[in-house]
Amino acid sequence: MFFRKKSTSSKRRVLSVVFQIIFFLVLFLVVRSWTQRDMIAGSAPDIVASDLRGEQVSLADYRGEPVLLYFWASWCKICEFEQGAVQSVSKSWPVLSVAMQSGGSFEVAKFMESKGVQWRTITDESGGLTKRYGVAGVPALFIIDANGYIRFKETGYTTSW
Repeated sequence: MFFRKKSTSSKRRVLSVVFQIIFFLVLFLVVRSWTQRDMIAGSAPDIVASDLRGEQVSLADYRGEPVLLYFWASWCKICEFEQGAVQSVSKSWPVLSVAMQSGGSFEVAKFMESKGVQWRTITDESGGLTKRYGVAGVPALFIIDANGYIRFKETGYTTSW
């Protein structure tokens, strides 16, 4: 009799843990879906702008190879945590980053230098480019394939995987 109670109690604990895992997984997916609700999909709108060095850059320049399009802000603490992962990706893939509402080119370049990051960056002081991509919060990233189609999008902290 003693062993049966222990077995039943163990089963309840296991079921409780499984239920909690499922609950938090569903909650995570709902929140993720909600935060990405306005992010665009399909063909990536072209970007034509000047980077921090004053050179013209276009998203079309990256056709023929995948590119990571990374939206971030200097005031975003989560973006700071993610910088290492983006820097790691930049060793294998081209990265075009968009500094959202972080000041002009001079301020953004100084910030990037202080953090030791060196990917190609354009500024989006007004937030217009960010809105075109449906980005409601940063960090946000898009993986765009060689043909200019968005294959993956994420908002919030993510790893280099």
